[in-house]
Amino acid sequence: MLHQLPVRWLARLRSGGLVNQLIMAVMVTIPVLNFGMLMGWQSPMTPMLQDPHGPAPQPISDETISWMASVTFFPPIFCGIFVGDLADRWGRKITTMLTSLMLVMSWAIIMVSLAPWALITSRAVAGLACAGCYVVTPLYLKEIASDGVRGALGSLFILSQNLGYLLVYVAGDMLDFHAVTWLCGAVPALHLLAFLAAPETPVFLVKQGKVDEAKSVLAWLLNTSKDDKDVLEAIQKLEKEEEFTRSMEKATWMSLVKDKTTFKAFRISLNVMLSQETCGYLVVLMYAGSIFEQAAESISLKLSPNKQTIVVGVIQLLGSVVASCIVESTGRKWLLAGTSLATGLAMLSLGLWFYLTSMAVWLPGWLPVAAMCICIFANASGYQPVPYVITSELFAFQHRGMVTSFVSSVDALSDFLQTKAYDPLLKLLGIHWVFIIFSMVCFLGTIYTVLWVPETKDRSVEEIYTLLEDGRKKEKRKDVEDPKEDTNL
Repeated sequence: MLHQLPVRWLARLRSGGLVNQLIMAVMVTIPVLNFGMLMGWQSPMTPMLQDPHGPAPQPISDETISWMASVTFFPPIFCGIFVGDLADRWGRKITTMLTSLMLVMSWAIIMVSLAPWALITSRAVAGLACAGCYVVTPLYLKEIASDGVRGALGSLFILSQNLGYLLVYVAGDMLDFHAVTWLCGAVPALHLLAFLAAPETPVFLVKQGKVDEAKSVLAWLLNTSKDDKDVLEAIQKLEKEEEFTRSMEKATWMSLVKDKTTFKAFRISLNVMLSQETCGYLVVLMYAGSIFEQAAESISLKLSPNKQTIVVGVIQLLGSVVASCIVESTGRKWLLAGTSLATGLAMLSLGLWFYLTSMAVWLPGWLPVAAMCICIFANASGYQPVPYVITSELFAFQHRGMVTSFVSSVDALSDFLQTKAYDPLLKLLGIHWVFIIFSMVCFLGTIYTVLWVPETKDRSVEEIYTLLEDGRKKEKRKDVEDPKEDTNL
């Protein structure tokens, strides 16, 4: 009996077209994977760049390294909104390919020169790719996924990013500088060529009036024929929504603010994303080496810096895998609340450990390591990926790209400020207060999620808005016509 389970599982995947949807989800998240490689690249490569006998013509200063870490988040502050508009005008496919092109250019600059200006310029160009990754990838994932796997495929976004971190950590431990850089540059180059064969999303094709092509893409995603009842019904719903959208005034920020329920959804999206971005996760990753070092003083934990980053990468990846597996069964709301609470408790434990040890109180060295691992795992298993899923599910097509791009810009500003303010904050308050403050952010995020964030799992946009309207009749909605007329398959 047990030997038949894999066969049944594969048959189930194929019958609903889940294999094809998974293929496209993996394809569209490859730029995100490479962006993770780009962000992780700096950790194993920094010692080499600062080595007098390393590949750089002269040792790279700490100031340059600091700018390399922060400047990546600077371009998305301003161009995130334009990327959303580009995705709505030119399509998700073209914008994804432009994202890969920016990544290719970023790696090419490093291959040509390792001067400080080139390293910083390379990261700035990567910032353009960052905007593409964080805006268009969640949109593409949302619009190709069936309702039953929408959360699981949406969480592949963070899983791919964390896989990129781990791959470059392992490569940095095994290969030399130039081999790692060429490997990283090859990924977006190959993706750029392969994605030429990828389809546009059915939602965008219907928006462009290419209904027959949308039927073909949808039939392939569902692994059925163009004349299948489910395909025809889905296309009809998309056509009705598009007709309704065209009958409305063009979606603007004014229209978003005027509609109280849509604006409430916008506030929820912005708050959950800001909570995720300002929870101090970046600080934990930055301080991981110091935590390992201090733990080694009281326990037998002797790991090289590269081995430490690999451990962190494995924990991140495991958390992301868990998120993809359980997000459909747990729902969005409680997974987000639970993981934000766990992250906050871990942050608080780290802060108290550093504070008490600074007061000459002895505590075992495994405590901060355990707290750090819990923090990284909880963050990757829900606190990081779920806000992206919620944001993509809170809005209909006319507002989705606009809101996603704005939230992406705000997140990039938050990341930029955190990476630049980390050292001054550390010197001003001490590491213990930094972690305690971040734990408070996590706890506030938990409370906000429990009280105000709606459950979006298996619900259309109108059903979600009905919850936000506190039970008012759906006929009063002005921006969605049919309760099941969403942009999902």
